[in-house]
Formats: sequence, structure tokens, C-alpha cells
Amino acid sequence: MVSDFFHPNVGGVENHTYMLSISLIRRGHKVIVITHSHPPDRVGIRWILPSLKIYYIPFPTIASSATLPNYFTFLPYLRTILLREHICLIHAHASLSSLGQEAILHAHLMGVRTVFTDHSLFGFADAASILTNKLVAAALKNVDAVICVSHTGRENTVLRGQLFEKSEYDPSALSVRQNVYVIPNALVADQFKPATEPLPLDTINIVVLSRLAYRKGIDLLVAVAPRICAAFPNVNFIVGGDGPKLIDLLQMRERHLLQDRIELLGPVRHSDVRDVLVRGSIFLNTSLTESFGIAILEAACAGLYVVATRVGGVPEILPEDMISLANPDEDDVFFALTRAIEIVAMGKHSPMEAHERVKNFYNWNDIAERTEKVYESVFATEQIDLWSRMQRTMELGPFAGPIYTIILVVDCLFFVFLEWWLPRDDLDFVMQQWDLSITGVR
Repeated sequence: MVSDFFHPNVGGVENHTYMLSISLIRRGHKVIVITHSHPPDRVGIRWILPSLKIYYIPFPTIASSATLPNYFTFLPYLRTILLREHICLIHAHASLSSLGQEAILHAHLMGVRTVFTDHSLFGFADAASILTNKLVAAALKNVDAVICVSHTGRENTVLRGQLFEKSEYDPSALSVRQNVYVIPNALVADQFKPATEPLPLDTINIVVLSRLAYRKGIDLLVAVAPRICAAFPNVNFIVGGDGPKLIDLLQMRERHLLQDRIELLGPVRHSDVRDVLVRGSIFLNTSLTESFGIAILEAACAGLYVVATRVGGVPEILPEDMISLANPDEDDVFFALTRAIEIVAMGKHSPMEAHERVKNFYNWNDIAERTEKVYESVFATEQIDLWSRMQRTMELGPFAGPIYTIILVVDCLFFVFLEWWLPRDDLDFVMQQWDLSITGVR
């Protein structure tokens, strides 16, 4: 596993990478993680339970835990790690991970196959998205397989990464490459059990757990919360999270005198998420863009009825009787919340039944098994030769194509130099793994 986003940071990509890794380990595979260092002293090799080995490469970050793309300085580290650990497949995560994209570029030099998982949705018009999409397209030109966490995410990644090939039925037409798969996220259901005692119906709490930023639709929350409080005197809000929009929530609460109706918790640790969720009966998600929405899944597993905006992959997550969808519009969100309040007040939603259904829908063992099948399909195909890689890279365009082709060729020459400078026979190969029988941790 290679990604800029991993422990000790907390987030959707970090949790997905960790849970998938330990699920694959429990199924008998050897898995290591390669990521960047964290100041002041998290650098080098670390182990985390149950038996996951992590290489923290000494690269500084530039923003949001992402490293600066450099293409060449990562190769000496990656070559040494892959060879000494006897790695045969790289699974990179997240479009904004420079380490993941560079690992895909370098892997073919050592005969290592590649898989990429995209976790987010990106636009096409702003400068940041244009640059990111071109970097992603360059990385995915020669990747062996692509995994997306939702069907909407798959459409977005296919367009951004230019994942098309000539149709076998009509050579003049293009079709989506056959190696693009959809495997959703999952969760550990036992960590999100509903409250043992049913909540009173005379007071209904609406829970919001989100980063308080524009893309999370906090402006919708600011507009809707006062209207709900005015229409339903028995409804309160519990808001957890931090971000630039916190000041807007504070101003709204002061302006409408709702200090006793809207509770702002600030940052919430992941270990405390369940304790916050079980205080409420309804979970509100107002995101303007969402590839999957793991927070929605956690809330539903904890027994909450969900109200969410109809964006991205959100409609794919839960059955219609467990969620009310609304357009990202103030009035539509208000009406969806009104319906949800009526459903909860009439006792039509069973938290324990919702928990059992989500538990059966999403579990990491199934996700690991489906990911295994993707790996098997990759090894069943022939590896792309260097000339084909150069031809595919030139398809990036008249400007980007030659630049990335030069990078590809120089990368090969640098690898030849490393083979001479640091011969494989001089490497200290890993011969022992974590002994689960001694530690007793699984």
C-alpha cells in the first residue's frame, strides 16, 4: 500500500488503507505500507497492530499531508523497499497522493504490478482540478487496474484519467477500459452499535459530524438549522467538527439566540464518534460533493435515520427506507428533515434493525475478498512493455505527452544507474515476518 495519507493522520483514506491492509493480512497476504514521515520523529520503520509494517519515508509535506511531486527522489527508497520485502504488487491510494502516483510510475522497472484506488470526486474547471487531473491521467495511463468507491466516482475517474480504449466491436469508437472496478468502502459494525436504551421521542436530536468547510455544505446547515428550530420546538442540533465555516455557525447561533438548541462540540476524535452519534436520532449530511460518504454509513450503523444531499455516490450507500435524499437546496433540505422528524417521532425507524442491515451490507472481509479478485485479474494479464508505455504516455497530448515520456525514459536510465550503484545482491533482504503465534494478536 502506498499513499501520502496514513496513520497517525485520521481520515477516510487513512482508515480505508489500514482496514484493507489488516483484512488482507488476515486472509494470508503479506502487506506493508509506504508513506511519508511525520515530524518530529515518526520516520523509518514502525509496526502497528495486528502486524502491519509501515515505512515512513523522510519526505516533507507541502499541504494537507500531501508531498510535492518529484518523480525521481522516491525511486531509490521504493526500489530498496520493494526488492528487500519481495513485493509483487503496489496498491496506491488517493488522487492527491504524489507517492502513490510515483510508485505507479516506478513499479514496472522491478516487474511489480499496480492497482490504484480513487476515493474522491474532482471538478474539471478550476486550476487545481485541471493540474490534478493531468497528473492522475499520466499515472493511470499505464496502471494495471483502477478501483473506485462508487459508481459515480467511477464515472468521474474515467473522465479525469482518460481511461478509454478502442472498442473491440467498432475500432473508430472508444469504450471504458475493462480494468476499472467499483468496490465500496466498509466499516467495523461492532464499533458503531446503537444505544442500549431507546431515546425519548419527545426530544429529537439531529447530529452533524463533518469538516466545517464549504464543500461539506455548511452554508446549507447555517440556513436550514434556524428554520427547523423554529418549526419544531422539540428538535435540537449537535454539531461536531472544525473548519473555516465554524465562525458562520457561531454567528448564526448568536443571531437567532439558539445557544440552548444548537450544541457545537468542536473537533471530535474518531474513537468518540459513536458516543456522539448515539445521542441523536437523525444524522444530517449536507455535502456538495461526496464520492462515498463513510460518515453516513457510520451514522446508519449506529441506528440513526439519515438525511443527505443527493450528490455524488451518496444515493448508492443506503436503501430508500433508511435515508431521505434532498437536492443541495435550502428548501429541499428543510422538507427532507421535516419528513425525517415525522418518521422518527412516529417510531417508524428501528435503530437495531438499521444496525443489522448495515452490518450485512458492508464488512471488510467482503471488501478484501473483492479486492483479491482484482489482484488476481491483474496477474492474469501480461505486463505492459516499455514501448507500449511510451506510446500510451504520448497520448496525453502534444504538450504533456512528450514531457511525461521524457520523465519515463529518464526514470528508466536512473533505475539502470541504481542497479549498478546499489546492486541487488548487496541488499539486506527481509527473511522474517511478524510471528502471530508468539504475540497472540490477530
